[in-house]
Amino acid sequence: MKKNLIVFGTRPEAIKMAPLVQEFKKHSDIFDTRVCVTAQHREMLDQVLDFFNIQPEYDLNLMKANQNLYSLTADIIVGLKNVLEDFNPDYVYVHGDTTTTMAASLATFYSGAQICHVEAGLRTDIKRTPFPEEMNRQVTGRIADYHFAPTVASKENLLKENIHSKSILVTGNTVIDALMVSSKRVENIHNDEIENLKKIINPSAKIILVTGHRRENHGDGFIRICEALREIALTNNDVEVIYPVHLNPNVKVPVYEILSGIDNIKLIDPLAYPAFVWLMDKAYIIITDSGGVQEEAPSLGKPVLVMRETTERPEAVEAGTVILVGTDKDLIVKETNSLLQDKERYKKMSVLHNPYGDGKACERIVSFISNLD
Repeated sequence: MKKNLIVFGTRPEAIKMAPLVQEFKKHSDIFDTRVCVTAQHREMLDQVLDFFNIQPEYDLNLMKANQNLYSLTADIIVGLKNVLEDFNPDYVYVHGDTTTTMAASLATFYSGAQICHVEAGLRTDIKRTPFPEEMNRQVTGRIADYHFAPTVASKENLLKENIHSKSILVTGNTVIDALMVSSKRVENIHNDEIENLKKIINPSAKIILVTGHRRENHGDGFIRICEALREIALTNNDVEVIYPVHLNPNVKVPVYEILSGIDNIKLIDPLAYPAFVWLMDKAYIIITDSGGVQEEAPSLGKPVLVMRETTERPEAVEAGTVILVGTDKDLIVKETNSLLQDKERYKKMSVLHNPYGDGKACERIVSFISNLD
């Protein structure tokens, strides 16, 4: 039996690792697979665990008020020591670029287990953009033993860093695996959040779904974003802006100050994963600073405007499924209005191939690990 420990701590990680947990569990004759959550996020993480019916064997429950990167990093490393000594895994799987990812990789390195990095090789090569994610993934990439890259471009990034080609596997992104399962499920389950969304959404409007939370956009960036959304709503009577507002005061305060009281803007609480998938599917355009949404939306045929100056996911930009608009008010307004008014451009953008995978990433990872000595 090969012993797997799958570690994650945030909602995005949980979404992207859930199908890998499920795929390994199908092969319980080969793998003893256990899950450890750090709970870097708590409530949002638990919603995903419930939806995918995952019960972690280990829960560090580390989230606390006003946590900072110093204490969180230290708590993860110390907390994982007991888990690693108790289970003594052969392989530890981490995902992407969170503080959990970086700290868990370091703890695993200390333990002697092999580190498997899912969604490896994404780079902006700008140390503080995004912060701290860019350095989290670079540190993880230096100490990982196996690298599961979502695209060929991600693999090439790793090869440039002298990572041995035999330790890299191009898999596609596991978020597409999760989305394909989830988009079918949400149409066939009763969900209170989805029912509430049906009550507030104008069925005849073009829905613009907005998400935003990135640290680098806090301050003037979010003010410009909100001013752009305000102008879009006031000048397009046929649209409805739906904005699940992040709870961080750096986001919530400017959003409510600038966007409250506009009839065709609905400011709502953050959504659990099933309701968010449902809303993505109903959207006409998505405006976001999220990495995961950049990957998911093209599979649903949704054009995406990305409110970031750079992206570690250039494949979507090159494929034409997303447009970088940063926090430039005029550019956000211009590109949104273009997609609303130019039907041919919208149609072309909505039918492009998703460069991030076919929904079989987890199968490829399990097959690769199964064939290791």
